Amino acid sequence: MTVLGVLIAGEAERGVVSEYGPEERALFEQEASALYEEVLTAGGLPVDDKRLADGAPQRPAFDLLVRLGLLRRDRDTDTWVAEDPTGSQARVITPLGREGARLIEESSSWAHAFDAVTQAWRRAPQASERGPFTYLHAEAIDPFLAALTAECQEEALTAQPQTGRDLRLLPTGILRDTALLERGAKIRTLYQHSARRSSATRQYVAEVTARGGEVRTLDEFFNRMIVFDRRVAVIPSGEDLSVALAIREPSVVAYLVDVFERSWERARPFTSREISLMKDIAAEQRAMTLRMLIEGHPDPVSAKRLGVSPRTYAGYVADLKEEFEAETRFQLGYTIGQRGLSGNEDTHDDDA
Repeated sequence: MTVLGVLIAGEAERGVVSEYGPEERALFEQEASALYEEVLTAGGLPVDDKRLADGAPQRPAFDLLVRLGLLRRDRDTDTWVAEDPTGSQARVITPLGREGARLIEESSSWAHAFDAVTQAWRRAPQASERGPFTYLHAEAIDPFLAALTAECQEEALTAQPQTGRDLRLLPTGILRDTALLERGAKIRTLYQHSARRSSATRQYVAEVTARGGEVRTLDEFFNRMIVFDRRVAVIPSGEDLSVALAIREPSVVAYLVDVFERSWERARPFTSREISLMKDIAAEQRAMTLRMLIEGHPDPVSAKRLGVSPRTYAGYVADLKEEFEAETRFQLGYTIGQRGLSGNEDTHDDDA
């Protein structure tokens, strides 16, 4: 757990953190808001409505609306009626805003508090004896990254392939990275195109870009990497991501930064929603699917390299079968070969 994670856990134990988190918000967005609009349109909901029975599918959404103060029981008509959401919104959002600001301030204070011991460690003989490479195992990775983030003064470069943001870690990630941006440092993050479908990733991107962070997406697969101030790079050391390697060797860090910059130049801005850009992204994903088929990779490997689930990848292949009027993969492969396609054709060429 990061230093900030410890702070959040401590606040939760004291009952300070808001009771409304990502799970409640997801329930509100997906079910409760629709139920609220239905009650509002109908003018009320009878207390004996079968949807309100214990164990009914809509009962959790109903209970959330009552907790939020969006539904009130009218004793005269024995119905649940809708209330003005303005007051409820303030009761939820205002404490979250205060909590976020206070945690950012506390995180910064902890970072300054650790400055003295960090400098003492760097001056000690054993710090230099460990050399330019350090292996980090499991539980040591997150605290190490939290410390580097707190020390970062100029820029953090992040490459995050495959999956989107973890909902459980999203609040901590937003607080940590927005604090870094508000200190005047820069953040550039690189995802695969598939991350655009993740609601958690979109929320993270909205928060960091509002404070000056930059996020782009790329069609091709790349490895996970984080570089702080172009002096320390952290990369995975194993396939299961349970071991990380911290690199302080200047020449190796410079090489990794160059790899990042080359990928960054080819990537597409995450926040852009231009029709032409979205078409280009779709064409790039189609081309990479073609390359995976031509190279003969198993579906799980191909899905991983595209940053999608095996089911989504199967959908991409089905789209190609329909496009090339093929009933089987064998027919699809034969047609691709007959047309001389490689998956590297110019995506702007209509004939391709």
